[in-house]
Amino acid sequence: MKLTTIYCSFHGIRNLVSCPSKHAFGFQFRCWRSAAEGDIVHFRTEDIDNDYLLESRTISSRGHLRRALSLFYSSKQPHSHQTYAYLFHVCARLRCLQEGVGLHRYMLSQNPMVSFDLFVTNHLINMYCKCGHLDYANQLFNEMPRRNYVSWTVLITGFSQYGHVDECFLIFSRMLVDHRPNEFTVSSLLTSFGEHDGERGRQIHGFALKISLDAFVYVANALITMYSKICSEDGAFKDSKDDDAWTMFKSMENPSLITWNSMIAGFCFRKLGHQAIYLFMQMNRHGIGFDRATLVSTLSSTSFCNRDEFGRRLSFCHQIHCQALKTAFISEVEIITALVKTYAELGGDIADSYRLFVEAGYNRDIVLWTSIMAAFIDHDPGKTLSLFCQFRQEGLTPDGHTFSIVLKACAGFLTEKHASTYHSLLIKSMSEDHTVLNNALIHAYGRCGSISSSKKVFNQMKHHDLVSWNTMMKAYALHGQAEIALQLFTKMNVPPDATTFVSLLSACSHAGLVEEGTSLFNSITNYGIVCRLDHYACMVDILGRSGQVQEAHDFISNMPIEPDFVVWSSFLGSCRKYGATGLAKLASYKLKELDPSNSLAYVQMSNLYCFNGSFYEADLIRMEMTGSRVKKEPGLSRVEIENQVHEFASGGRCHPQREVICNELEKLIGRLKEIGYVPETSLALHDVEQEQKEQQLYHHSEKLALVFSVMNDYNLGRVNNPIRIMKNIRICVDCHNFMKLASRLLQKEIVIRDSNRFHHFMAGLCSCNDYW
Repeated sequence: MKLTTIYCSFHGIRNLVSCPSKHAFGFQFRCWRSAAEGDIVHFRTEDIDNDYLLESRTISSRGHLRRALSLFYSSKQPHSHQTYAYLFHVCARLRCLQEGVGLHRYMLSQNPMVSFDLFVTNHLINMYCKCGHLDYANQLFNEMPRRNYVSWTVLITGFSQYGHVDECFLIFSRMLVDHRPNEFTVSSLLTSFGEHDGERGRQIHGFALKISLDAFVYVANALITMYSKICSEDGAFKDSKDDDAWTMFKSMENPSLITWNSMIAGFCFRKLGHQAIYLFMQMNRHGIGFDRATLVSTLSSTSFCNRDEFGRRLSFCHQIHCQALKTAFISEVEIITALVKTYAELGGDIADSYRLFVEAGYNRDIVLWTSIMAAFIDHDPGKTLSLFCQFRQEGLTPDGHTFSIVLKACAGFLTEKHASTYHSLLIKSMSEDHTVLNNALIHAYGRCGSISSSKKVFNQMKHHDLVSWNTMMKAYALHGQAEIALQLFTKMNVPPDATTFVSLLSACSHAGLVEEGTSLFNSITNYGIVCRLDHYACMVDILGRSGQVQEAHDFISNMPIEPDFVVWSSFLGSCRKYGATGLAKLASYKLKELDPSNSLAYVQMSNLYCFNGSFYEADLIRMEMTGSRVKKEPGLSRVEIENQVHEFASGGRCHPQREVICNELEKLIGRLKEIGYVPETSLALHDVEQEQKEQQLYHHSEKLALVFSVMNDYNLGRVNNPIRIMKNIRICVDCHNFMKLASRLLQKEIVIRDSNRFHHFMAGLCSCNDYW
C-alpha cells in the first residue's frame, strides 16, 4: 500500500501512526491522545486529494491553515470526505474555531450529504469539542443517523477536557445501551474525574474489571491518575503509599514509562514529594529510563518535601539538573522552566535561574518567561517589571497568568503608580472582565497602600468569586478597617472557606475586636470548615493583644493540634507587650526549639528584660544569641524618590547623605519636643545614660527615611504629597509616637507599611488607634 506522509503537531508522547482506511478513525483517535509535535501520520494516498495534502504538510499555524483553506476553496474539483476530515482535524488541533465554522458551512453548501458521513462527522464533533463549543458538538452528535464507539469517545473526551464530569458520566451511561466501550472510552471517562468523584471512579473501575479492560495500559494509567486525585473520606490527602493508586501500580506486571510517570505525577498531585522522588530513584535503579514528563514531575515534587530539608531538596534538584544535561533534555523548554521554578522556590541562587533562562535563547516560551518573572518577585520586583518590558519588546503577548505575576510584583512597591500603569495596560489588552486579574489588582492596590483603588476595582467587577471576597477582606484587615471587613462578610454570595476566616480574624486582631473575633472563631465549624493553625494563631493574637495573656496561654494549652512557630511568636509578642516575663520564657523556649536559627525569641526576651530594667538578664540573652551564631534581622526602611528606591538602616551609616539627613533630623526632633515628643527610652537595649538611650532611638531607620523624604519633597515642589515608607519589621512605640506628632507638625500624611499592617498618620493620629 502506498502511503503519503504529512506532518502534524500534537501534545503528548511521540507515536508513529498509520491509518490505512477511513474506518480506522478509532486507531487514529488514539494517536490524537498521545502524539507530539513533529509526529508523522500516514494516510492512504488514494483516499485524499494530493494537492491539498501536499499543501497541508506545512499546516503548523493559523496562517498556514488559512493559506491551505484558500487553496482548497479556489479549487473547482470535488473534494473527498477524507480531505474535509483532515482539515477539520487541523482546525481542532490549532483551536481555529472561526476557520472550522467557515469550512463546515462551505461543506454543507457544496455537498450536504457529507454531513451524514460517519468519519467526517466524528472529526467535526471533535473540532467543536476542542474549540469549546460543547453545546453544538452535542447537537451534531444527537443528529447523527449512525454512531460508532469513536463518536461517543470524542464527545466524552470533549466534555472531559472542560471539566464537565456529570455530562461525561451521563453520555457514557447512554453509550452502554448501544455500544460496548473500548479502552479509550473508559480511559477518557476516568480522566474526567476529580478529587471528589471517587464513588463514580470506583464504579467505572468495577465495570472495566467485568469486561476485562483494566489490563489495557491506557485504562491502568487512567486509574492510577484517577485514584491519585481522590481524597480520603475525611477530605485529607492520603499520606502513604498504601492506597488504591499505589495498589494499582504494584499490580501491573510490566508497567510502561507512562505508567511510572502517572504514579510520580500522582504523588506530586497529592503533595507526597518524598514518595515521588523515591519512585524516580527506583526507575533509575531498574533501568526504566525517563523522559521529559518524568523530570518535570519529579522536579515539581521537591516543592512538597519537608520544609526543613531545603538543603537536601536543593541538592536533589542539582542532581536532576545533571541528569538533564547528560541526556540533552536540558534543551527542552519544559525542563528549563521546571528547573527555574524549583531553584527559585528552594532558595537557590537567583543568578542560576536567570542563567538557565538566558541560555534557553529562542526556545523561550511564555511559560518560561512567566516563571523567571515570578522567580524575581521576592528578590527584586523591579527586575520582574523589567523582564516584562523585554518580553513585550520581543513581540510576545502576555496572557492572564503573566499579568497576574506582574501585578503581584507591583504589590512589592511603595506606591500604587506601578499598579496603575499595568492596570491601564491590562484594560487595553483584555477585552472582557477577568476575575483572576481583578483579584490580583485588588491585592496589588491594597499592598501599595491604596485601599480606595482596591475597593473601586472590587465594586466594578461583574462577578466576584471566593478569592475576590477574601482578597478584599484581607486588604481591609491590612489597613485596620475591621468593621468594613465584617460588613463585607455579611454580603458574601459564595460559601466562605478557611482563608475567609483567617482574613476576618486578622482584621479583628488588629482592631481589638475581641468579642467579634471570638464569635467568628466559634462559628467556623458551622460552615463545615476544619480549624487550621492559622485560625488558632489569630485567636492567640486577638486575646494576647487585648491584654488577656493568661487566657491566650490557656487557649494554646487546649489546642487540639500542636502549636507552630506562628502561634508561639504571636503569644511571645503579647507577653513582651504586657511584661509577662514567666509566660514569655515558656514561649521563648518553644520558639528556640522549633527554629533555633530564628532571632525572634532572643530579641523579644532581651527587649522585655530591658523594658523591665533587667539589663543583666538582657545582656545574657544577647550573649546566648551570639554564642548560638543567631543573627538579628536588621531594621530597614525604604522610600521611593523619583523612581529610585532609597534604603535606610538604623543609624543611616550606609547612606551617602547621612550627615545632612542627621542634621535635619536633629532639627525636627527639637521642634517635635516643643509640641510634646518624649523619647520612649525604656525601649533602649543597654544600661547606659539617658542621653545615649535617646540617641539610639533618634536614628531608627523610619525616622531617617521620613527626613530624607521631606527634604526631597520640598526640593521637588511636592509639599502636599503623602510620604510613604516601607519597613521590614514592626514599627516600635517610639517611632509610632514620633510619626503621629510629625504628621501634625509637618501637616503631611505619613503612610508606613510595616511587617504587620499599614499605619496612616494624619494630624497627630494613626489609623490603628494606637492598637497594633
